[in-house]
Amino acid sequence: MAEPFTRSFEATSEHIDQLGHVNNAVWVQWMEEVSVAHWEAVAPPEHQAAYVWVVTRHEIDYRGNIREGERVTATTWIPDPPKRATFDRCVAFRREGEEETAKVLVRARTTWAVIEVASGRLVRIPEDVAAPFWSSAAE
Repeated sequence: MAEPFTRSFEATSEHIDQLGHVNNAVWVQWMEEVSVAHWEAVAPPEHQAAYVWVVTRHEIDYRGNIREGERVTATTWIPDPPKRATFDRCVAFRREGEEETAKVLVRARTTWAVIEVASGRLVRIPEDVAAPFWSSAAE
C-alpha cells in the first residue's frame, strides 16, 4: 500500500439535509472528490490522459455526522493489489483536527474500474498505473 492521501471538506448550507446534518449523497460526492484528487496528485499526466476511473460498487458505513460549518478530513488508500480492471479504495472521514483520535464518522470501500480513453473499454490495470497507489504492484 502506498501512502494514504487526505483532503478536508467543510459542510456548507447546501450539504445539509432536513435532519440538520450532511446528506448521505454529499458523503458519496466527497468520496469521489478525494479519490479523484488522489489520482490527480499521484498519477503522471500521461496516465491521467490515457485512463478514466468509474465506480462499480460502494459499501458505506455511516457512524456519525457533522453539521453546517464543521469540517472533516477524508483519508483514502488502496488496501489491496489490483484485480484485473479493478481495485478497491477505502475512505475514512474524521472530524478535522482530531484525525488521530476521533472516531470514524463515515467509512467506505469503493470498487473502481479503469477505462482506457482511446478504446472506451475496461482494461486490465497496467502495473505502471497501479504502482504509485500500490507499492507492490510492480514487484
